[in-house]
Amino acid sequence: MAAPRPEPVFDQPKIELHVHLDGAIRVQTILEVAKRRGISLPADTVEEMTQIIIVKKPATLTEFLGKFAEYMHVIAGDREAIKRIAYEFVEDKAKEGVIYVEVRYSPHLMANTQVEPIPWDQKKGDISPDDVVQLVNEGLSEGERAFNIKARSILCCMRHMPSWSMEVVELCKKYRHGGVVAIDLAGDESLNCEACPGHRMAYEEAERCGIHRTVHAGEVGPPSVVQEAVEILKAERIGHGYRTLEDKGLYKRLLAQNMHFELCPISSKLTGACDPDFTKHPVITFKRDKANYSLNTDDPLIFNSTLNLDYSTVQEYMGLTEEEFKRLNIASAQSSFLPKKEKKDLLNKLYEAYGMVQRTVF
Repeated sequence: MAAPRPEPVFDQPKIELHVHLDGAIRVQTILEVAKRRGISLPADTVEEMTQIIIVKKPATLTEFLGKFAEYMHVIAGDREAIKRIAYEFVEDKAKEGVIYVEVRYSPHLMANTQVEPIPWDQKKGDISPDDVVQLVNEGLSEGERAFNIKARSILCCMRHMPSWSMEVVELCKKYRHGGVVAIDLAGDESLNCEACPGHRMAYEEAERCGIHRTVHAGEVGPPSVVQEAVEILKAERIGHGYRTLEDKGLYKRLLAQNMHFELCPISSKLTGACDPDFTKHPVITFKRDKANYSLNTDDPLIFNSTLNLDYSTVQEYMGLTEEEFKRLNIASAQSSFLPKKEKKDLLNKLYEAYGMVQRTVF
């Protein structure tokens, strides 16, 4: 059964800042790549494979992560597939009315890097993390030209693999003029930086070199994870951040700092991060307080969703209006990791589309 595809409730240009490339792949592509590579899958139709991949009700973290294992071995380590999914991702976002997107991924996981190091020539089909970044950049760039939107990428460190993090920041530095705009940290929030100093060192290097920084924090972990992200890792944006609201002092400080929160409504329900009752969702508090936040899909493949479904959900259950959609998209553009000139151009596009006479001043 395909995901519901409601008519857009906000049929205007949109910005998306938190979406994972490996969680936004077309099922048809998975099937075609598996056939080309001779990889056996548990289903051979889009409908059947979709039902295997998607999360239908609030799941545990283990159940959620298990969904990636159903298909990522098909894509990981394959040059043609990696470039293809990046290109198709841009096309899919253009169809949703997105004019600027920042898509994130782990170069090591996409390369199919093993936890225990093995010589590259002994790993069938594997490519290096550097190769992955080049391929994704090529796919995004070709998609930009074909579909007239702007796409940039964020490279993810993984909390359970601090040994990868310095290589990730080096890749951010190498490709900062080739499409990579920031570094991210994702994974099990119980693994803090005291236990994993590799992440702290990577983020210190990122800050030193002017690499932008976002961190998954406060999705299921306590507010202290958000505080660590801001104070230790010097995060400029917070991925999710719902649990910040449990620490009123921290929340007040971050509001005063205009910290940007990358919110993912559909995702937050299906991962069990938030109350499944959407009328009690943290988005309502962020909206009330005029916080700096964006609306995002996170992993639309696994959640069987679209950005338009997130928008219609927050309109129906959380009272967001067209004016609030405009406000949050302008805030999203302002909080993007684009260079100043490109950010100014992006904001002016939004102001023009929204019928606003305001122009950006930096």
